[in-house]
Amino acid sequence: MSEQQHQQLVDAINQTMPFGKYAGRKLLELPEPYLVWFNQKGFPEGKLGQQLALMHEVKVNGLESMLQPLLR
Repeated sequence: MSEQQHQQLVDAINQTMPFGKYAGRKLLELPEPYLVWFNQKGFPEGKLGQQLALMHEVKVNGLESMLQPLLR
């Protein structure tokens, strides 16, 4: 993993959800069913959508606990 990819992962994990039922939570802390719902309905455009899609992959592949130490 390049330094840039590592930083993008850290940024995504620590991004705060800006809207909706889980506003104010870090993306890594979002419940998996919520991310699955987004995956089915379509992620928002732009950086937030890319970060949510990444968190979806993290959750469905069981990688959440491995990434917990990166939370700020």
